[in-house]
Amino acid sequence: MTQLLDKPAAGTAPATGPRTPAERTARRKALLHWIAVHSLGIAAALFFVLPFVFVVLTSLMNDQQALTRDLTPNTWEWGNYERVFNTPGFLTWWRNTLLYAGLGTVLTLVSSIPVAYALAKFRFRGRKLSLMLVISMMMLPPQVVIIPMYLFWAKQMDLSGTLWPLIIPMAFGDAFSIFLLRQFLLTIPNEYLDAAKVDGCGEFRTLIKVVLPMARPGIAAVALFQFFYAWNDYFGPQIYASENPAAWTLSYGLESFKGAHHTDWNLTMAATVLVMAPVIAVFFFAQKAFVEGVTLTGVKG
Repeated sequence: MTQLLDKPAAGTAPATGPRTPAERTARRKALLHWIAVHSLGIAAALFFVLPFVFVVLTSLMNDQQALTRDLTPNTWEWGNYERVFNTPGFLTWWRNTLLYAGLGTVLTLVSSIPVAYALAKFRFRGRKLSLMLVISMMMLPPQVVIIPMYLFWAKQMDLSGTLWPLIIPMAFGDAFSIFLLRQFLLTIPNEYLDAAKVDGCGEFRTLIKVVLPMARPGIAAVALFQFFYAWNDYFGPQIYASENPAAWTLSYGLESFKGAHHTDWNLTMAATVLVMAPVIAVFFFAQKAFVEGVTLTGVKG
């Protein structure tokens, strides 16, 4: 009976005593070895994370504490975000940015995918020259052509003060998107395309039914690149929409908000967090497809 009482119950872990000095030393050495091996990664992570943490903590301080050297808020002022949202024009900047980034991304994909497919899978005279022209357009800074483009959109088309001069050109393709998609489409074996054509699919149906489902990682990478570019674009809205506050985007409106609240660092940081949050959320949920698409674009070329 005594032996039965002393026996531990079934399914319970046996009691473990305190670790010996040798075990603690071994664990400490293992931890130090892990830190040494990943030191560069840890330093890089801190380099990118700490500024964001500082911005978030400052956005939750009150007006007086934000001007001090304190690193953590004494009271968590979540109402700062409500104050930013209630700023006149802030929701308009959100709507304009979503229109610019969302519609621009869709137009870029619709116009770039067929061109990339043709450069990757078609054999025609001038194919290499066409690819060279696409690559050369990637090397052309937008500031070089901004004057003739502004004269065309503002004087000839009378679209100054709107975002349409930035959105409409995306319907004619983007050099970087075409090149990135072309590199990814090269990784798709031609046997799949030949099998689809044997089954009676034309080029367009082959593109829709076969190529697009297999090219989802590359398309996701291009879409994210284009979305991030449009979301963070400051130069374009400054050129075309600066004279009309109703057409401002978040990137340009944030500069105006900063000027109006140059001493309210907590509100400025809160506005910055609200501008960054959607981009971080999109990348967080799509990072797998994004990394896969960027990685596979360099397999062939």
